[in-house]
Amino acid sequence: MRTVRIGLVGAGFIAHIHMESFKRVYGLEARVEAVCARSEKTKDFALKYGIPKVYSDYRDLLKDSDIEVADICTPPQLHAPMIEEFLTAGKHVVSEKPFTGYFGLPGDEKPIGKVCKRKMYESVLENMDRTAEVIRKSGKLFMYAENWVYAPAVSKASEILQKTGNKILFLKAEESHSGSHARHAAVWEQTGGGSMIRQGCHPLSAALHLKMIEAKARGETFAVESVLCDTGFVTESLSDEERRFIAARPQDVEDWSMLSLTFHDGTKATIFSGDFVTGGVRNLIEFNTNTGTLQCNIAPNNTMMSYAADASILKDVYLTEKVETNAGWQHVVLDESSARGYLHEMQDFMECAATGRRPLSGLDLAYETTRVTYAGYLSAEKSVRVLL
Repeated sequence: MRTVRIGLVGAGFIAHIHMESFKRVYGLEARVEAVCARSEKTKDFALKYGIPKVYSDYRDLLKDSDIEVADICTPPQLHAPMIEEFLTAGKHVVSEKPFTGYFGLPGDEKPIGKVCKRKMYESVLENMDRTAEVIRKSGKLFMYAENWVYAPAVSKASEILQKTGNKILFLKAEESHSGSHARHAAVWEQTGGGSMIRQGCHPLSAALHLKMIEAKARGETFAVESVLCDTGFVTESLSDEERRFIAARPQDVEDWSMLSLTFHDGTKATIFSGDFVTGGVRNLIEFNTNTGTLQCNIAPNNTMMSYAADASILKDVYLTEKVETNAGWQHVVLDESSARGYLHEMQDFMECAATGRRPLSGLDLAYETTRVTYAGYLSAEKSVRVLL
């Protein structure tokens, strides 16, 4: 059995999800040989998953000749520099979203969220072009960890588009929840934006992916023609008591966004994100074609429902991500890693690392998602449609 040897960079929330997915890869062995993080809990993380090597400096991981694949699960501002360094060191790279972003330059006004979005947009494009060139010249694989592309509902929608040759006329999608508990999510210089880049990137990537699939099936060219966007800090007026069920505490980032895309063929997509939506994560896609409608309810779905008269009854039971209470009616996700695409994502990535084939989610999708997102920030600031 072929073994793919992995070095994990980061030991936070998403690193745990990746580890659980690696354990369920079949047909080959996905073996995490090392983990690198500065957290005091890194050794506990390694012990939990049986990882033999622990590093505190990622440069040690760069030099580790046993590692074939670097899996980057760090905060966003570290993604692009690490992608370039690990590829240059001769390793395949899996990187969490976003591909890159604007995190501030010397001389910028503070907080970074106040910086002119035209400057951000042009800087991000320049940086992405540099990183993309490193990827192309490396001869190694870049695998963009966008799990929505691999979610079974989206995979089935892709199959339907390929077999029918239907045209998507309008697509609407959303990822919203009650906000991240991570402190870095509140500030632009560490995340590159707010809810749109943290959450909206997932439905946006799925929408772009489906339009790419459609274009290939129909022998057409894929392109986003223009972007129109609105963002806001809609919870700003709430008191601490009124915010008690909302985890997000934005400082210079948005907690709501609406991103509207017009494709070159005149068709449309609208992407929503929110950092104040209670009741669990909303991961939804619906689109209309020339022959019908498809609805992809990644979460919530009604595969299983539970009712508890009091939250204490199910206090020790995990039902779904980001739900504030287990009381009342709840949508229970039976296999969250599968429903959200994590398992299928890592299966594809490990097969690619073992065989050299290109991943379903790679550079093109990472680049276009980031480009459209920052065009959205520019549009929202200027209150104008941005032509691409």
